[in-house]
Amino acid sequence: MDIVISVGGSVLVPELSAERVSEFARVVESIADDHSVTVVVGGGKTARDYIGVARELGSNDAMCDYLGIDVTRINARLLIAALEGTAYPEPPTSYREAEDALADDKVPVMGGTAPGQTTDAVAAVFSEYTDADLLVYATSVDGVYTADPSADDDARKLERLTPDELIGIVMETQMDAGANSVVDALAAKIIERSRMRTLVLDGSDPADIECAVLDGAHDGTEILPEGTDEAQGALDEF
Repeated sequence: MDIVISVGGSVLVPELSAERVSEFARVVESIADDHSVTVVVGGGKTARDYIGVARELGSNDAMCDYLGIDVTRINARLLIAALEGTAYPEPPTSYREAEDALADDKVPVMGGTAPGQTTDAVAAVFSEYTDADLLVYATSVDGVYTADPSADDDARKLERLTPDELIGIVMETQMDAGANSVVDALAAKIIERSRMRTLVLDGSDPADIECAVLDGAHDGTEILPEGTDEAQGALDEF
């Protein structure tokens, strides 16, 4: 299978730790033993902190986006270092470069690519570009909820839903630089148009990503294309 794994920056490096990055690398290598794997790494809190300071200094959103992209590529370089010869030696800066890395039997580890596009969207676009079989979002939460569970006691986690239902939940996500959401609105739109099978799960324990991909065992949310029996009626109400 062709698999794209999107790892949030705050999941990969909640604190700088060689041990933690190495554990993610072990999981990626394990999956890559049997599958074609691409990893997209986010900027996390570090990117948001830099963007916040840049805004205070008068930077516009495009400039802040470039700053965030730089942080995502620094995070990607950490994972590349841990993967040693398994990974393409540089974070690809385009989808074509990442595709070429796959053709050379290397694991591309990407960050951001262009202003106005989060790494959520990068992962979704690359999945569509390569006709990937599975897109995995390893986030700091354990799935998609009907509302923000930290602010709404009635929020329910969804085991599965359709892309259209996903869009209904995330469409109000703020689209400016440094926005933080389990999956952003642009990524949700791309998932819908590509009919991409997608998992959203808690990546705090890297081994959970391995179990989800290799064994199909996870406690997250599965997003299934319209018309799939399992996807119908996933939401009774919002």
